[in-house]
Amino acid sequence: MSRRHPTVAEDEIRGTAQGTAPVPLSVLDLVTVGAGRTATDALRTSVAIAKLTESRGFHRYWIAEHHSMPGVASSSPAVILAHLAAHTTRIRLGSGGVMLPNHAPLVIAEQFGTLEAMAPGRIDLGLGRAPGTDGATAAALRRTDRLNEGADDFPEQLAELTRFLDDDFPDGHPYRRIHAVPGPVQATSPGGVQSPHRPPLWLLGSSGFSARLAGTLGLPFAFAHHFSAQNTVPALDLYRESFRPSAILDEPYALIGVSALATDEEKEARRQVRAAALSMIRLRTGRPGLVPTPEEAEAYEFSPMEEEFANSWNANVIHGTPDEVRSGLDDLHKRTGADELMLTGNAHSGDVRLRSYELLADAYGLPTA
Repeated sequence: MSRRHPTVAEDEIRGTAQGTAPVPLSVLDLVTVGAGRTATDALRTSVAIAKLTESRGFHRYWIAEHHSMPGVASSSPAVILAHLAAHTTRIRLGSGGVMLPNHAPLVIAEQFGTLEAMAPGRIDLGLGRAPGTDGATAAALRRTDRLNEGADDFPEQLAELTRFLDDDFPDGHPYRRIHAVPGPVQATSPGGVQSPHRPPLWLLGSSGFSARLAGTLGLPFAFAHHFSAQNTVPALDLYRESFRPSAILDEPYALIGVSALATDEEKEARRQVRAAALSMIRLRTGRPGLVPTPEEAEAYEFSPMEEEFANSWNANVIHGTPDEVRSGLDDLHKRTGADELMLTGNAHSGDVRLRSYELLADAYGLPTA
């Protein structure tokens, strides 16, 4: 039986810079929950940010998968993306990312095929191989204690997921007659009409493994600069050196995730990022919780080791006034040559996060729709 394969247009990947921004600007959302706030509050903030950034010309809005973290309400990216799709019309929506070893490839293909049906031509499928949580939670998610097995099998899992998305398992394959629905199989049914598109695949990483794999497969690549800054340039170099043209991309395309927070006054930015650093200290020391208020962080007595960690962590957070953040982002772009900057602004207050994106849109003269 002949099959029509869904395609990915290159313009679904490459964005266009707006205003005076050097490259397209996008958003990575962890759906952070501050002390005294609820997950409902955090999700309402996500909708507000998505609507604002869409109106100001940001290119895409991604949700990151995390688990067992009270201060991060993004355990179900597909569910959140469906909600955001109902409140937006143009901005690209996607996962940044779905952790492939946590899920059966068929389930992911079904979820993102459904999202594609809800928001045709607007869905990205970013994939990572880390668990997005601690080892015990990963074991609960994957129903196995052999966690390395999932990461080591990532290329095979990726190939299986791609086959489900394209509905092109070869004859004789045990999954040949299994179909991800919504998906291409609907076009081959009597009277069937199916969208010619499917969500573009992105590989996410914080080291060289996914960079090399993305390059070899000719896929777009997203690097987690916001928590692995020292590896950014080597990983991007490896991606570009490994790149082989594909049916999706003729040339490499890499975005980087960047922690960035703009406030009206520099002092307020320092207060906000110090609270976020305290939240990260607690997470790294096995005490995850809600994101503390700046007042709690000011009253907290940091140990010398904690102070060192906070300073080191915040050195990679571009924060300050809008002009200061814009300058920092421009410098980062020059150093890395990234094709897109994906901004994540973590703070206790949803209003602070929303204001940050508004200030940066103004700083770059982005359009007002």
